[in-house]
Amino acid sequence: MSEPNPKNKRPADQRVAVALSYDQGKDPAPRIAASGRGPVAERIIALAAEHGIPVREDADLAALLGQLDLDSLIPTEAFVAVAEILSYIYRQNGRLKQQQAMP
Repeated sequence: MSEPNPKNKRPADQRVAVALSYDQGKDPAPRIAASGRGPVAERIIALAAEHGIPVREDADLAALLGQLDLDSLIPTEAFVAVAEILSYIYRQNGRLKQQQAMP
């Protein structure tokens, strides 16, 4: 998740990006895998793009999750928002697999 610069009219050095990880068999909830502001946020977003990882822009969620320590579980109040994002990503991944399977 990241804060979009144009919508919030924030300078690039104030952008926030948070990467989540989730091991369904191991974790009770998604964890903070990476988090940063400014140039670190830009690098997180660039790495996601390089690896084909979808990026969802949500300024409020990024601000909330950006305050957490690395490897911490997301707080309960973020469950619904994160679940919506994960659902979207899982649907997109399914569509991608279907497109790749088509001749």
